[in-house]
Parts: sequence; C-alpha cells; structure tokens
Amino acid sequence: MEGVGKKSFSRLPAIDIYEKENSIVVEAPLPSINPENVEISIENDVLTMRGKMEKKSEVDEKNYYRKEVCSGSFFRQIPLPKPVIGEEATAAYEDGVLKVSVPVAGGREVKTIPIEITKKKK
Repeated sequence: MEGVGKKSFSRLPAIDIYEKENSIVVEAPLPSINPENVEISIENDVLTMRGKMEKKSEVDEKNYYRKEVCSGSFFRQIPLPKPVIGEEATAAYEDGVLKVSVPVAGGREVKTIPIEITKKKK
C-alpha cells in the first residue's frame, strides 16, 4: 500500500529569495520543525541550512492507510545571487517560517572583463 511504513524527511525545504533594503532575504517554511534543531551558516556567498525533524511519538500499532508525516534530516545549500556580508546575517523563526537576512556587500560589484580577440596571422 502506498505511503505505509517508516518515511524519512528527504525533501529539500522550499525557499523564497528576494532583496529588501540592501539585504538578501531567504525564507523557508519549516512547519513542525523545532528551530533549535536547525543550523545555518554562510560561506563564500552560499547559505547552508541543515536540520532535523523529530516526531514526538510513533505508534506502531496503528494500521495506517497513508503515512506522510515524516521525520529525519534535511540539508540544503543555496548560492546567494550577490556577494554578501555573512558575518552580519540574522535569522528569525516565526509561525513555522525561517527567515534569514544577509546584508549585500557594498563595493564588491561583479566586474565584467572584456575578451580581446586576436586573429591568427596567415
């Protein structure tokens, strides 16, 4: 029967990324996850989220027809669209949504390098 048996949380958390007031904001809905079980880090303009969802109790005697509530761990790395100041990042968890805000690094614009094309001499 589909969905019956132990299931691990293998899906990546969905995210929204946008810019607000010179910061990159990443929002991830993480319902039923204790924010104390989530770790966030930023290195080389890549945001890493990892955590685990622990189910309070598992009742083996139940005769499940479908079991979609899962437990387990998740890991996601998100390359940020602009250079950021990772040391100044903040994170908040409210109503099941994790919100990470990271200031955009000023003065570190992406430099476009023109390509000089030379022709072979015949």
